[in-house]
Amino acid sequence: MRVIALIVRAGAVVAASAFVFSLLVDSGSQPATAGPDLASVTKPAPKPAPKARATARRTTPKVPEGVVAIVATGDIVMGSTPNLPSDGGRSFFSDVQIDLAGDVVLGNLEGTLSTGGGSKCGKGATNCFAFQTPPSYARWLQQAGFTVMNLANNHAFDFGPNGLRQTTDALSGVGLRWTGRPGQIAVQKVGPIRVALVGFAPYPWAQSLTDIAAAKRLVRKATREADVVVVTMHAGAEGTSRQHLTRRNELFLGENRGNPVRFAHAVVDAGADLVVGHGPHVLRGMEWYRGRLIAYSLGNFAGYKVFSLGGPLSTSGILRVTLRGDGRFETGRLVATHLVGAGLPAIDAGETAHGVVRTLSRQDFGARGVKISADGILSR
Repeated sequence: MRVIALIVRAGAVVAASAFVFSLLVDSGSQPATAGPDLASVTKPAPKPAPKARATARRTTPKVPEGVVAIVATGDIVMGSTPNLPSDGGRSFFSDVQIDLAGDVVLGNLEGTLSTGGGSKCGKGATNCFAFQTPPSYARWLQQAGFTVMNLANNHAFDFGPNGLRQTTDALSGVGLRWTGRPGQIAVQKVGPIRVALVGFAPYPWAQSLTDIAAAKRLVRKATREADVVVVTMHAGAEGTSRQHLTRRNELFLGENRGNPVRFAHAVVDAGADLVVGHGPHVLRGMEWYRGRLIAYSLGNFAGYKVFSLGGPLSTSGILRVTLRGDGRFETGRLVATHLVGAGLPAIDAGETAHGVVRTLSRQDFGARGVKISADGILSR
């Protein structure tokens, strides 16, 4: 039985919706260039209106007592040896770090934190990609604010069981949790609130996405161990042509990538309070189902010299929600990001993600589609 929900004063709830995620995000403003000599200007030019999302004004959000702030991103690869950032990854998340602040911060770690071993890709293999990032890079995830990483995806086993073991050791070594192994429920305590995180993917080293009956059993078990249950799923076919949900099993390179809609509805029926998807490498729509939020894909969050980039493949976002102690939705926001340069995550001044997800949500789900305001606020 779940712990009885914490009672949140009405004033705090109203305040939460007003300020919980009023992050001011980088507008991409450029340094001022040299202008004309002031003495030669007969009428001073008016000062430009302050940009609402200026980097200098972005602040760490605060939440009232009795709710939990959950932050989630899509796919993350911090480079693959020998193609690594020149500073060793130190500044990898610097442009988005403020927006990753939260109680529970979840990312999908594509690839391994490992060295050595044999790759799953044989010599001459085509359409095969194996990612291996140094184990020391785990500290950059921790310093960026992540608290738990999903390992239920198609790259967690790129270097076999030893690569996966090195990955979990590296995460543990910096105090990070992980989820996604068969039968695994990761639990993080936030004050008196226990948050369970359960990851699913259609691969034997992960909790099965395609065995929906087993998925429901595991989620029900999670509801007995925690107050709030977050499901993360690596589901759906990949590519720029796969932004829409089909409500059927999706295939990619001969793999059954599951039926994301059927799966997400099933785990909510079983007790999940939030469902976060990734895997298609593009953004997908968001849906309200039985009062719970389902974000079907958050796209590519970071991929240093490993992902094809441009257009939808470079458009992403940081999902920020607060849930009450009984799992009910309180507030939500999508912070628009994109991949820049060789694939670093950065705040998107154009806020492309808002329009993309707004349109996809309306087209795919109609009245159940999540509404997204001009500054990314989520509503029914």
